[in-house]
Amino acid sequence: MDTQLDLWEVFIQSKAGSHHVHAGSVHASDEAMALQNARDIYTRRNEGSSLWVVPAKYITASSSADADMLFDPANDKIYRHPTFYIMPEGAKQI
Repeated sequence: MDTQLDLWEVFIQSKAGSHHVHAGSVHASDEAMALQNARDIYTRRNEGSSLWVVPAKYITASSSADADMLFDPANDKIYRHPTFYIMPEGAKQI
């Protein structure tokens, strides 16, 4: 019998406007507890400005065995590669 609380994945935004980055996982019974646990564990030294917690059971990942099927078709679509675009001067987070 599994006696651990639900697993939640934690994402932290280091400063307003930046990307959320996966920081780790916490166990919690609900979203409020997950946020509090994430704050206590991952932002002890003011590392972030925003937290996301997501139940791990709702995250679906691709398998490395599926890489050819999922990612190979994009090779012939140059517009999906950032080298296709001219970066505007002063653009951030791109």
